[in-house]
Amino acid sequence: MLENLPDDMTVDVGTVRTRYWTVGDEGPPLVLIHGIGASVESWAETVRPLAKTHRVYALDLVGFGQSDKPDAPYTLSFLAQFVADFMEGQDIGRASIIGHSLGGGVALKLALEHAEKVDKLVLVSSAGLGREGHIFFKLGSLPLVGEVLTRPNRERTAQFLEEMFYDPEMVTDELVDLNYDLMSRPGAQEAYLAALRSIATVFGARKTVIRSIVDNLDEVTAPTLVVWGEQDAMLPVSHAHVAAEAIPDARLHIFERCGHCAPMERAEAFNALVSEFLNGEWTTEEEDDG
Repeated sequence: MLENLPDDMTVDVGTVRTRYWTVGDEGPPLVLIHGIGASVESWAETVRPLAKTHRVYALDLVGFGQSDKPDAPYTLSFLAQFVADFMEGQDIGRASIIGHSLGGGVALKLALEHAEKVDKLVLVSSAGLGREGHIFFKLGSLPLVGEVLTRPNRERTAQFLEEMFYDPEMVTDELVDLNYDLMSRPGAQEAYLAALRSIATVFGARKTVIRSIVDNLDEVTAPTLVVWGEQDAMLPVSHAHVAAEAIPDARLHIFERCGHCAPMERAEAFNALVSEFLNGEWTTEEEDDG
């Protein structure tokens, strides 16, 4: 799963030392945005297949992975501006964007606040579309409780990862070690909690955050593909329909026997689906993968 990875590259985005991958020499640019607590490795199964037709960029968001972790607000708008600044630094005027989980919320903010930078949009189990979510995120928003829950611990990491996938076989020792290492890096826990608490409370996602996105979905001008796992335990599949019904030019695909991480759990089918969408070969308006 984590073999034959692209070479790590680094660039300063403002004052933030940022790790990223870039794969593919031809085609339009495509930027991949990972979820909370994650890193470019989330796209290990994605970057090379999509690089057949695009120049693909995957970056560690500020605060995550191997990028710097400054004391910062870590709101969706802050993270979207960071992606916009990364694109400017790479001389990317406009790109298609794929965002997963928290990265989906960031992608939506990018599409709403920097619409000129977004060509096509792919939302994968995206944050920002409803208040419901896993109990871990609600409890993690609480003072002290969040510090305990997110303290680096291999056993707890494995248990949480098992809830992110439909197939428990996806949770390998290698994946557990990666996520444990990511959360063990200096400043990682603080950045994770800052991002989580900017979005969530013990009652669920903040109403102001959800309203700022959901009330404006009809302003998303980019053609959009919404992808979800039917068995997503982190963010319910009902959120997929919120986006698909409100975004003017949206398509929906729901993977059966799939949890929160379709790019990993259903990699081959996910890559084929996204390639068809990005390359203008989409043939159906809505599709369930049985």
